[in-house]
Amino acid sequence: MPIYEFYCPECHVIYSFLSRSINTTKRPACPRCPRRKLEKQVSLFAATGHASEDGGLDDVPIDERRMESAMEAMASEAEHMNEDDPREAARLMRKFSDMTGMEFGKGMQEALGRMESGEDPELVEAEMGELMESEDPFVLPGKKAGAQADGGRSRGEPQRDKSLYEM
Repeated sequence: MPIYEFYCPECHVIYSFLSRSINTTKRPACPRCPRRKLEKQVSLFAATGHASEDGGLDDVPIDERRMESAMEAMASEAEHMNEDDPREAARLMRKFSDMTGMEFGKGMQEALGRMESGEDPELVEAEMGELMESEDPFVLPGKKAGAQADGGRSRGEPQRDKSLYEM
């Protein structure tokens, strides 16, 4: 069952929604301000960069159809992968990157390299957690790792609501 993330520019919060089936078009209402429809975000493990000052993602050059196609393919493949093999998880991440055209940040490159060599993902996360949290895991083509798309004017990283809502 896929988990989708949605952003509310009003609350400046990212919410997670559980869907019983793959649904790439539904946009739920914000749990805090129910009249507002949320903006779709990229998967749990893939941030696309920083939103513009008004909270929109119009300045982020993403082909939504290509992203949706990649997400559906990855969801299907993830169902059949051995969750105990870090090499398979790393391979799936590399495939996602290839399918979407998004490149990995330096920290994610290092973490995936370690997983591809068979290291325990929990150990990798424990040792690299601070670095991984301080940078986006993906870098859009033509952008530098760690650079803000809006020249530093953003409201900062949005908060993440830790609840899991039904879609």
